[in-house]
Amino acid sequence: MNRAFATTAAFVLAGGAAWAEPPRVLATVGMIADVAAEVAGPCVAVEALMGPGIDPHLYQPTAGDVGRMQRAEAIFYVGLGLEGQLGTVLGRLADSRSTLSVGEAIAETADLLETDGGYGVDPHLWMDVQLWTSAIPAIRTQLAQLAPGCDGLDERADAYAAQLAALHGWVGESIASIPEEARALVTAHDAFGYYARAYGITEIALQGLTTEAEASIADIRETADEVARRGVPAVFVESTINPRSIEALRGALRDRGHNVALGGELYSDAMGEAGTAEGTYIGMIRANTLAITTALGGTPAAWPDALAGWSAQWGLGNP
Repeated sequence: MNRAFATTAAFVLAGGAAWAEPPRVLATVGMIADVAAEVAGPCVAVEALMGPGIDPHLYQPTAGDVGRMQRAEAIFYVGLGLEGQLGTVLGRLADSRSTLSVGEAIAETADLLETDGGYGVDPHLWMDVQLWTSAIPAIRTQLAQLAPGCDGLDERADAYAAQLAALHGWVGESIASIPEEARALVTAHDAFGYYARAYGITEIALQGLTTEAEASIADIRETADEVARRGVPAVFVESTINPRSIEALRGALRDRGHNVALGGELYSDAMGEAGTAEGTYIGMIRANTLAITTALGGTPAAWPDALAGWSAQWGLGNP
């Protein structure tokens, strides 16, 4: 069941209707929208601005998108430079509606990764499940302000945080099963730094945090040298990035006598299709971890009992 939208009928049944329809939150990316929808339940309608396959680094809002932002009572976004040109629009709207930078809220208490790519810090915070869990209190507070009569916010926030704690442990256990010499994650751009730090895997990216330009020949050669030297068995494409650069890397590796498998497609800056398990935050991280673990020679850990209800909802068994 896709909970991206809470219906008016459900809101009335929840006993908190003080208006004709629930207030609307527009989240820039699906990773925020999914967390907000889980916590909000029927009290707030949550929608994602950018869908599957959309690269937030390159995103340019249309007139229709600006209209959606203007109609929303609140806008939740990552910030920290992730949304590119959208930041200017958000700045103009901040005085007329509630806004929440999830990235800045997390940064108040977390140790974020520094970068020399013009961002200041790495904005891909959702790649560390424990780090992303720390956004829940700020999201819950904003939702309570939007829907002060809403019941169950605290209970839903706590229940979802418990699910993410179980997910965090499962990812760590799965990645730890990869042979140490193969524990390297090779991708097109530097979106997995927090994943690498949290779960003990080396990140090797063709280019930095931004995707505004494709990897250069020098980038490909340098990365190929490192991958060949380490003997990494697989590399990965990303759902929001053209696979050309990874294919070029594989070609450069073949020239060096090192054939690598294509380990699969990872979700980096966007989740999967709505209505699928991968279209949820838990499903996104699950799919990534399964692909990484199996392609690099590991064995996925047993799926946590705390997430049995989630997997049953999507018709999934133990990995």
